[in-house]
Amino acid sequence: MERLLISACLIGAKCKYSGGHNALPENALAALRKRYALVPVCPETAGGLGVPREPSERRGDSVISRSGRDVTAAYCRGAAIAGELCERFGCHTALLKERSPSCGSGAVYDGSFSGTLVPGDGVTAELLKGRGVLIVGEGELEKLL
Repeated sequence: MERLLISACLIGAKCKYSGGHNALPENALAALRKRYALVPVCPETAGGLGVPREPSERRGDSVISRSGRDVTAAYCRGAAIAGELCERFGCHTALLKERSPSCGSGAVYDGSFSGTLVPGDGVTAELLKGRGVLIVGEGELEKLL
């Protein structure tokens, strides 16, 4: 069975910055589990950030929390761990949380905490793309089913 790296929040893990999750509907998760062995990861917690935590956004190559703290190193550690999981488990595709400073692919928040999206990738999505992993956002789930 093919393995799929997946943002842990999408399977219901309470690792979202607010302490919640972004769980996909149960029927979608069931369909994914029929086709893939899921390999969950939350790059933000894997990188050492707690739950709950301040929201953070990308500003260029950095990730900055709402209060101005530079959390780039934690995001980079988490991205490296996600990359290691892809290698270890042979994941060639990842289903990641859209717009996240870690997992967003194609569009992320601009760092102003105003809800403004700009073209770009989260730290983990960027690293995985560089290694040839296909990134799919949860809004594109049908591509995997």
